[in-house]
Amino acid sequence: MRYSMVAISTTALAVGAYAVTINDVCTTSYVQASLPADGFVRGLTFDSTSVTASPVFNASVSGAEMFPDATFDFCNVTFAYTHDGTSDTVHLNYWLPAPANFKNRYLSTGGGGLAINSGTTTSGSLPGGVQYGAVSGLTDGGFGSFTTQFDAVTLLANGTLNWPATYMFGYQAHHELALIGKEFTKTFFNILAKRANATSTKLYSYYQACSEGGREGWSQVQRFANQFDGAVIGAPAFRYGQQQVNHLFSNVVEQTVGYFPPPCEFEAIVNATIAACDGMDGQVDGVVARTDLCKINYNPNVTIGTPYYCAAVTASVGGFGKRIAKRQFGAPAATPEQNGTVTANGVEVAMTIIDGLKTLDGKQAYLSYQPTASFEDAATTYDSTTNTWGLSISGLGGEWVTRYLDLIDTSDLTSLDGVTYDTLRDWMYEGWQRYEDVLQTTWPDLTPFNTAGGKVLHYHGESDNSIPAASSVRYHDSVRQIMYPDLSYNESIAALNDWYRLYLVPGAAHCSPDSAQPNGPFPQTNLAVMIEWVENGVVPETLNATHLTGDNVGANAQICAWPLRPMWSGSNGTMSCEYDQASIDSWLYTLDAWPKPLY
Repeated sequence: MRYSMVAISTTALAVGAYAVTINDVCTTSYVQASLPADGFVRGLTFDSTSVTASPVFNASVSGAEMFPDATFDFCNVTFAYTHDGTSDTVHLNYWLPAPANFKNRYLSTGGGGLAINSGTTTSGSLPGGVQYGAVSGLTDGGFGSFTTQFDAVTLLANGTLNWPATYMFGYQAHHELALIGKEFTKTFFNILAKRANATSTKLYSYYQACSEGGREGWSQVQRFANQFDGAVIGAPAFRYGQQQVNHLFSNVVEQTVGYFPPPCEFEAIVNATIAACDGMDGQVDGVVARTDLCKINYNPNVTIGTPYYCAAVTASVGGFGKRIAKRQFGAPAATPEQNGTVTANGVEVAMTIIDGLKTLDGKQAYLSYQPTASFEDAATTYDSTTNTWGLSISGLGGEWVTRYLDLIDTSDLTSLDGVTYDTLRDWMYEGWQRYEDVLQTTWPDLTPFNTAGGKVLHYHGESDNSIPAASSVRYHDSVRQIMYPDLSYNESIAALNDWYRLYLVPGAAHCSPDSAQPNGPFPQTNLAVMIEWVENGVVPETLNATHLTGDNVGANAQICAWPLRPMWSGSNGTMSCEYDQASIDSWLYTLDAWPKPLY
């Protein structure tokens, strides 16, 4: 059922937009009248009775990593729709800026881990668009609520995959979120009836998210050429079949070597690596901006015998919520006091992990982390009865095997007995084949998106400890090779950089600064940079970043665009972006364990 316009018409909003307040338009009846018509998206029916609309004043955000501090007013809107012929319900949440602050922009946001969104509060991603005059949206994917994650609905029963939910998580829900959000925005603000004080009737559309949200962004760019004018994508969890199993690789290394390093030993190895490689970029500041030079020139064996000490730690809870607050997302268990020296076995485990998964016959199956990344996947657990450290199976990797490969409704993989490097390779292949058209998300031909004029700002922390930074480098290079096969390397990079740029963030971890390298900058204003690129043609030759922690809080920094690498020189510490072939080569893996290209 559609409601007729009441209280205030869109014509009134169009003519005197700045005289209209949130209180005038943030009403159930106005939102109901602004919903897209049934059939706007074929097969979707909107439930106008589900509409909620609440004005929010003086909302504030501070300390966020993906956008600056801000205070703003917005209209908090939710409504639902169904897919015809099903009994599902998909909930959407949009934050609309005050009419006086709306700048003809729409932003879709994504999730993390196994969540399709980052939450409906100011601690999520929605504030990142509203502060730039954009309507900001998220979806629950039809999973039951905004807090219900994908793994809660993945299986209909043991052995029976919920394919509709899988496709919603894979790409369909975000496609519908954007289509509906853009149309709803146009009607709500009546963009098509050009406002007297507006300079354009165009609605600029954007995407911004990191991790799983980064994969969700690529799922749209690869399929729907006209959906976004610009996509800001961080550390994407694409190449899903390989990425999820890769979380188990560190566990199998420990099991194969027969040694389970205490967390403090790993910490000592990482800290020694950072200290040794710090100056390779031309300045000593506690940040390894050239992890490639570190990988090429540093031998971790020199850390053998290094003493370490860590005080006892009590258990704590953190991260992305209960279901995915596995140890990858910062929910440490209690650990005892640790006092010892770095062992040869500990270094062997670390070096094998950094080298990446190889099959038993020596073929490279997957890429791995840079030397300065913390060994999060390799975290071990303490047995107080035996006073020994042992295997702690990765939560994300374990759940991938049980729920998504074996189709058993449990998140716990209880044992890795008999699991070898070849087993991991086989699990990767199984997931790749089963979910290639929905979760793999590595389609390299982006010609339609480029032809439509779209732009991509892709960033990844060099010291990412959950998704290897080399994963983003591989995809960027795959797009370059597929789209520009007849150009030289430099020519193809130049052509690609016209619309798709990759930035490796020095000293950054997974979608955030790294506590082990607090002086590293982080690109907090990416959406503002993208807006300038799309709307004003300002090409981000280097990426704007801010020191959010450490000794230089608030200071500006610039990040080189791949494949150029940073180097500092002179008494003033001037940064240049240099071409270094050996460094570039160190990021690119020959994955010869597969019978077909792995983009």
